Amino acid sequence: MARIPSAAIAAAGLVGGYGVARWTKKRPLGGVVLAAAGAAAARQWREQAGTAVAGGLTAAYVAAFAGSHPLAKKVGAWPSVFGVAGAVALASWAVADRRG
Repeated sequence: MARIPSAAIAAAGLVGGYGVARWTKKRPLGGVVLAAAGAAAARQWREQAGTAVAGGLTAAYVAAFAGSHPLAKKVGAWPSVFGVAGAVALASWAVADRRG
């Protein structure tokens, strides 16, 4: 069975976490989606590129989540979420997925 690229998992976690939180009006539920996808992506990052890279990409994932909040005040919520998800996906592909 083909493995889902970690870039797609990370982007889906950021977009899906926000979507679930917004549509259910339950922020903790969105956090569960965000955390589950982040953990799955981190596991693949570690397997594909090692612990140090996984730590850096995990930090980028958390920073993207945190950074999307102030960015949303300037560009809107969805553009912010899609922007940070794209940035994390690109970083993930560049340093982990294209190696695998």
